[in-house]
Amino acid sequence: MGLGVDDAVWDHSTFSKNRDRLLEADVAAKFLQAVLRHPKVARFLSDEHFSVDGTLVEAWASLKSFRAKDGSDEPPAPGRNGERDFHGEQRTNDTHASTTDPEAKLYKKAEARRPSSPTWGTR
Repeated sequence: MGLGVDDAVWDHSTFSKNRDRLLEADVAAKFLQAVLRHPKVARFLSDEHFSVDGTLVEAWASLKSFRAKDGSDEPPAPGRNGERDFHGEQRTNDTHASTTDPEAKLYKKAEARRPSSPTWGTR
């Protein structure tokens, strides 16, 4: 931005006004199109496949929020991110539910592979 550490900064409303101007003038879409056409970016684009960064998926539930439906497990320690050792427990959507997001489900990417497995390290 060209501002020094001690320089005065603009008012927060400047961002809102400029954001609205950019959206109304379709500048953001034109800028994105120009970026996508750039040779250094275009080589990473494909019409055949796409990737999704799962870290950007919005979620209201963490593994620590899943509790046994019958109430048989111990709650996490108090605090914002209380400790809870759930490793080694068998958890399924039939036996556990999130206390923070009733629609959340437990998923896993794939079956675990052990080094002794004949498919270890293959695709």
